[in-house]
Amino acid sequence: MADNDIRIDAELLETFTKNIFTQVGMPPEDAAMEAKVLVWANLRGVDSHGVLRLPAYLDNIESGTMNPNPNIRILKESAAVLYMDADRALGPIATVQAMDRVIDKARETGIGWCLIRNITHQGAMAYYAQMAAQQDMVGIAVVCSPPNMAPFGARAAGVHNSPIAIAVPADRHNPLSLDMATSVAAGGKLTLAADKRVPLGPDWALDAEGNPTTDPLAARILCPSGGPKGSGLALMFQCLTSQMANNPLIVPALRKETEDNQESRKARHNQNSFVAALDISFFTEIDTYKSQIDDLIDELKALPRADGFDDILMPGEPEFNTLEERSENGIPLPPGTVEKLRESAERTQVALPEGL
Repeated sequence: MADNDIRIDAELLETFTKNIFTQVGMPPEDAAMEAKVLVWANLRGVDSHGVLRLPAYLDNIESGTMNPNPNIRILKESAAVLYMDADRALGPIATVQAMDRVIDKARETGIGWCLIRNITHQGAMAYYAQMAAQQDMVGIAVVCSPPNMAPFGARAAGVHNSPIAIAVPADRHNPLSLDMATSVAAGGKLTLAADKRVPLGPDWALDAEGNPTTDPLAARILCPSGGPKGSGLALMFQCLTSQMANNPLIVPALRKETEDNQESRKARHNQNSFVAALDISFFTEIDTYKSQIDDLIDELKALPRADGFDDILMPGEPEFNTLEERSENGIPLPPGTVEKLRESAERTQVALPEGL
């Protein structure tokens, strides 16, 4: 926590965020869900996907890109598979519904899979993967958007830095929970760096001309993690989402459609995604599986540590540690994020929480 950060109680922040969304026309239940997912990210230290997003979400609702009252529809359904049109819903509203449905299907068939088209920003994808892990299942969630990352070998955006989240349950330990973008750093971390007034990592981003930059205000294009590996994953995730949903996002952007067409497409969609759940008990006893995950964690943590490391952290462990600390002491908000919340409060005429 920086010296100029402001701490705020998570419950107060969540109530404020819910009131913001209610004020702009979301049903109270949906507003509460949206606020929960945003503050869930802040509680776990994933501030890039937390309440700093509020002004951008308000802009998107005002422009029609995000739909506060969507008509979410199931286009097609089988015993194990769903195909959903989210009608530009704010991401968590449709994605929580989708994950609940695929968990139910996994109980019946061993696996559930939902392809979601026409959705908007879904927040921290680990939220949905962990929904399945809490039900003793494997959870997977992937999302794709228009291009914001340079493919390996390029100096212009050509793919999206599509995140993937995978979570599996344990017994004595917290679930293993991987949540990673295919870029070196998630796009929201550039916004967070600007809020914190700190530079980017040297290999995070390129400017508009395709030159490396550490200035978060100049950064326009993300760099792939692992070069061709991150780039290749991002491309294949598009094939499993946007192309599968007949809702392509990359080619229209690269062909530089007319401005009118770009705005038209933006109003129709923003992201495509899939979520999946796998029933572990179809293959093995769930207690045995969870015990083996515990043993795996224990053995990995017992390995000799590299120089400079006090612990060998598991996927999701830093976030669970941060959750414990922030639940007790409040969520630290950097100056730029505080400004965003004040702006959002003034814009919607919603009272700020005490201390902000």
